[in-house]
Amino acid sequence: MGRTARRALIMYVYHFSEASNIPKLVPRAPLARPDAEALVYAIDSEHAPLYYSPRDCPRVCFWLLPTTSPEDRESHYANVTASKVIAIESAWVSRLQSVQLYRYTFDSRGFVATGDHGVYVSRNTVTPLSVERVGNLLEALAQADVELRITPSLVPLGQAIIKTTLHFSLIRMRNAQGWEGAKGTPVGHPK
Repeated sequence: MGRTARRALIMYVYHFSEASNIPKLVPRAPLARPDAEALVYAIDSEHAPLYYSPRDCPRVCFWLLPTTSPEDRESHYANVTASKVIAIESAWVSRLQSVQLYRYTFDSRGFVATGDHGVYVSRNTVTPLSVERVGNLLEALAQADVELRITPSLVPLGQAIIKTTLHFSLIRMRNAQGWEGAKGTPVGHPK
């Protein structure tokens, strides 16, 4: 196999930050779970749009799975033509429009898949291969086939989505107005 063919087999994973100059990422426990193992988190390209937002922006993200029930498809996805839906609170719109976000690229061989859709972790300090500005986040979301919803409160949607057979990710919900379920609230696909 030639050098060009070997390069084509490399898969990349990404980490997003508002900082443009992080020389390396060091494993740490998530703020919401300080007792958890210290890891560096990254995401694959298919799921990267879940992070096209300010770091602390609360969001409810969901999409269809082959196992999504017909009832959940009808009640939550009947009129959706996008591959994913991301909802944010209206209080975050101006920040979404003005934030500078940077994408750090890593060789996936330094990471292990977690079994959750698109999430990879490393127990080691990792050095990015490159860093680039994402640009206009509204345009990036549109180009990524994402339906962006803006709502005064994420609470009703977040509480409803966690009871479905859709894949979901509730990100930074501790920052959502009126969210009481931060501890013990499931994140990801329902078991």
